Amino acid sequence: MMYQKLLDYNDNWLKYAIHLNLCHDPKDKLIELRNAALADDRIQNYLYDVANFHGMLVTNHKNPDLPVHKLLFLLDLGFDMDVPEIKAAVDEILKHRDEHGIYQSLINVPKHYGGAGVDMFSWCLCDAPLLLLALLKAGVDYYEYIKPGIDHLVSLSRDNGFPCAVSPELGKFRGPGRKDDCCPYATMIMADLLSYIPEYQDSSVAATSVKVLLDLWENSREQHPYMFYMGTDFRKLKAPSCWYDVVSVAGVLSKYKFARHYPRFLEMIDIIKDKQDRDGFFTPESAYQKLKGWDFGQKKIPSPYLTYLCQRILKRLENIYDMIPYGI
Repeated sequence: MMYQKLLDYNDNWLKYAIHLNLCHDPKDKLIELRNAALADDRIQNYLYDVANFHGMLVTNHKNPDLPVHKLLFLLDLGFDMDVPEIKAAVDEILKHRDEHGIYQSLINVPKHYGGAGVDMFSWCLCDAPLLLLALLKAGVDYYEYIKPGIDHLVSLSRDNGFPCAVSPELGKFRGPGRKDDCCPYATMIMADLLSYIPEYQDSSVAATSVKVLLDLWENSREQHPYMFYMGTDFRKLKAPSCWYDVVSVAGVLSKYKFARHYPRFLEMIDIIKDKQDRDGFFTPESAYQKLKGWDFGQKKIPSPYLTYLCQRILKRLENIYDMIPYGI
């Protein structure tokens, strides 16, 4: 069985995630493995970084070193607020909330890009949903701390997905694209956020976001809003899922039951499956240079963690039948 092959590898942090998220073993049966996973030097370094959550200025949302990406990585593995550093990160996030319930990052937008040119707490639609998602996964009370911000972000939705939007503190700043275009990354992470929330899972906003991502895939040669391409680089397997690539987009879409039958989505799945080796593993085709210490930070040998990510996607599709409904 593929899961057993993954468990044969030595990294306890990945074994812990596999037992929790693929095998669905109860947490109280995994205490010893959890402690061993937390003792890993790389996990300890991530915990140190997230505890000082606003210690890094957000200048590039693609940067895998951003504390929000590291926090989501840890939460996705199955760690929670029982870990003091994660509790500290959550407490820091909760300190910076605007009047709409949206959590803020420490950002500096230069004046020549339309900003004020100073460090300030503010938000962009390419980071605010991630903070709300982190709080949701950490188990923070939904109605008190999460719902107001989500409701406000949802109000920004348009017929073509979510725009490039920022808080008033950032002035006229927006990304390199036409004002009326959607921002594919913001649309993807909003779709991811909404997939976890019962009141929004089947909403028209979620359906529109899914449709937009599928339309961008279908028209990938012609449509590149805000310079987000779905070309050769997009189709390379890469981990972790912190930016706009085929594993990230397919991972989000796979969380929506209504999207799992559509031919355009299944084309993405076929691209991923075709890259699986005879042992069932996946090898990164692109890697973040800052992550060389991880099995997914290289392109030469199979990556157990990338394989884990792909297996989570494929597991969600196990009950798909031959009957394909009309596409959206």
